[in-house]
Amino acid sequence: MNELARVVQQTADQLAGRHVGAVVAGLAGGDTEIRGVGRTRAGGGPPGPDTVFEIGSVTKVFTSLVLARLALDGTVRLDEPLAGVLAGAPGGGPAVVPSRGGQPITLRHLATHTAGLPRLPRGMVAKALVKPNDPDPYAHCTAEHVLGGLARTRLRAAPGRSFRYSNLGAGLLGLALAHRAGTGYEELVAREVCGPLGLADTLVRPGAGQAERLAQGHTAGGRPVPYWDLADLPGMGGLRSTAADLVIFLRAQLAAGRAPDAPLAPAITLTRETRHRVNPFAWMHLGWLGHRLHTQQGGHLQIWHNGGTGGFRSFVAFDPDKQVGVVVLANTRRSADPAGTALLRTLQRDFASAG
Repeated sequence: MNELARVVQQTADQLAGRHVGAVVAGLAGGDTEIRGVGRTRAGGGPPGPDTVFEIGSVTKVFTSLVLARLALDGTVRLDEPLAGVLAGAPGGGPAVVPSRGGQPITLRHLATHTAGLPRLPRGMVAKALVKPNDPDPYAHCTAEHVLGGLARTRLRAAPGRSFRYSNLGAGLLGLALAHRAGTGYEELVAREVCGPLGLADTLVRPGAGQAERLAQGHTAGGRPVPYWDLADLPGMGGLRSTAADLVIFLRAQLAAGRAPDAPLAPAITLTRETRHRVNPFAWMHLGWLGHRLHTQQGGHLQIWHNGGTGGFRSFVAFDPDKQVGVVVLANTRRSADPAGTALLRTLQRDFASAG
């Protein structure tokens, strides 16, 4: 076993005691190692590179990459008001989108979580439309429900002023982009991201080939839970994917700055050119969060996103300077972030590319 395989296996073994099943991938330069531990479900074997997991909010980086692609081809503009993009969407009549301080919500605001929207689509049509403790809390978030209540949503801050993480905002972004493109969200991601990169198993609704490889989600205590259905807001967390596909996705992220002709490189570059400062140490790109470690910790750049649904957790991160990245997927509702972050720091310290 080579050294990269050893540290990836070590991370997987650490997760084995806390999760029903987990898959860990480590990328360093041109090398990749993927290791799985535990089981996919009761009586199942260990998950592997092609096991399908719900990836939760890691979906948001796909949604934002679609935004960049459509902005580059002129379908939308980053600073186009959301109301105009949603015009004629389901719900009847023009979309009424809240504003504050004379500033409308734009697509850029949604992708950087600076729209001032609440985290969850509460209070829309029914006060308890979203119930976080429900096994499938977003199943009733149809376009009609969400857009019908959007006009009555009070913004927490003027758009563009401050960072406030919002699942609702990302869901609206996916809905708006699909509406402007004249297709469904899943089809739009397939056309703009999965097709060009060759991602075979990243989708909203698994087909027959993926369904037989779909892991079962579990609570933190190991009890099986239902899969999530995000209705008309899949852009905030509705994708399912595999470690193998996410490795390809990270490879594209790592290549973008060094190979301008690499797949999706212009769009990936655009996502990272946008930067909204969150605090003195962290910022928000289009979709991705970023920060730089203190010099005493190596001063490394870390670009990342995590995700969670009722029975799954995910963590995806990379350093384009050092050409390393990690993917952690687990089918238990326990955070995978500490293990993924620790692995990334190890790769940055010991496996950085000299290129």
